[in-house]
Amino acid sequence: MDVETLNRTIAEIEAKTAAAAAAAGSVDVLRAVESGVLGKKGTLGSLLANIREYPAEQRGQVGQIVNAAKGRVQELINARKAELEAAAGAADAAAGDTFDPTVPGRRGKLGSVHPVTAVQWEVERIFQRLGFTVEAGPEMETEYYNFEALNIPADHPARDVQDTFWLASGMCLRTQTSPVQVRSMEKFGPPLRIIAPGRCFRNETVDASHATTFHQVEGLLIDRDISLAHLIALAQTLLSEVMHREVKVRTRPGYFPFVEPGIEIDMNCQICGGQGCPTCKHSGWLEILPAGMVHPNVLRAGGIDADEWSGFAFGLGLTRLAMMKYGIKDIRVLNSGDIRPIVGAARLSGVVLGGRE
Repeated sequence: MDVETLNRTIAEIEAKTAAAAAAAGSVDVLRAVESGVLGKKGTLGSLLANIREYPAEQRGQVGQIVNAAKGRVQELINARKAELEAAAGAADAAAGDTFDPTVPGRRGKLGSVHPVTAVQWEVERIFQRLGFTVEAGPEMETEYYNFEALNIPADHPARDVQDTFWLASGMCLRTQTSPVQVRSMEKFGPPLRIIAPGRCFRNETVDASHATTFHQVEGLLIDRDISLAHLIALAQTLLSEVMHREVKVRTRPGYFPFVEPGIEIDMNCQICGGQGCPTCKHSGWLEILPAGMVHPNVLRAGGIDADEWSGFAFGLGLTRLAMMKYGIKDIRVLNSGDIRPIVGAARLSGVVLGGRE
C-alpha cells in the first residue's frame, strides 16, 4: 500500500468511526467502537503494526500519518463519551437517582437469629436469674458418659429406645446433653445448679415433631431436701416465662433410667390450642419436659453421696419449644434452608425474631 492509498483508507476509517460513534447509545457500545478502531487488531492499530511492510525511507512518514489519524479518532471518541455521560447523568437526575459519593451508604441487612437460638438464649437468661450456670460438653461422646454413667449399661433395654449414631472410633454422637450433668458433678460437686443446652442426635424416623438432629437443654439441681414439687414448680415457671403467658401443663409417670421416680411434663399444644393437630399427634398435648429425681447410681457416678444429697434433672426440647413459641407446625423446616415458613409463622404469631439482648 502506497502513501496515497493509505490516506484514502484512513479517511474511510475515520468516516465509519464517526458514524458508529454517533450511533452508539451508551458508553459500553462506544468502548466497543473504540476497541475496534484503536486496538492492536483494530483497523487503525493494524495499519501501524504493518508499518514494516513499507520501504525504510517511507516508514517515518507512514507512522506520522497513522498516529495523527489515531489522535483524531481518539478526540472524536472522547467527545462522544462526554456527551453520553452527560445524557446519562441528566436521566438519573430526572429519575431522582443522583449518586452523591459524600452521602453515607445504606447498611445491608444481616439477617436475624434462628428461632431455636433465640429460644435457647431466652431459656439461659431465665435460668441464670434462678441461680443456674450454663455448662457445655462435647457433641461426640464416650459410651461411658452417654450411657453407663447415666445408669444405662450395655445390656439395658433403654439403649434400643435411643438408636444412636456410632462412630468408627467407638464413640457416639450424644443422644442428649445429660453427659454434661455427670461431667459437672465430677467437676463442681454439690450443691449444684446447672443447665446444659446443645445439639443432640438420634437415628429417628423424621416426621412433623421428630428429627435426627435437634436441640435441647438439660437441667440439674442437687441440694438437700429436694422433691418433685420443686421440679414441677420450676417447669411451670419456665414454660410460662418463655411463652409470655400462663401455660397449662400436665404430669404423668415416665420411665428414664437416670431418674427415679420419672415423670413426663407435657404442655398444652400452642399450635392448635389443645384441639388436636399433626404436630401434637391429635392429642392436644406435646411432650416437652421429661424429668424426675436423679437416680442414686447417677449421683454416685458423679462422685456425690446419694445418702446426703438429692436432686432433680430434666430435659427440655428447645426445638419443640421454638415450634410452640413461634407457631411452627413442622420441625423439618427448622433444619432446612428455606426460611419462609419460619418467618411467616413468626409474623402470624406476632413475634419478631431479633438479636441477642
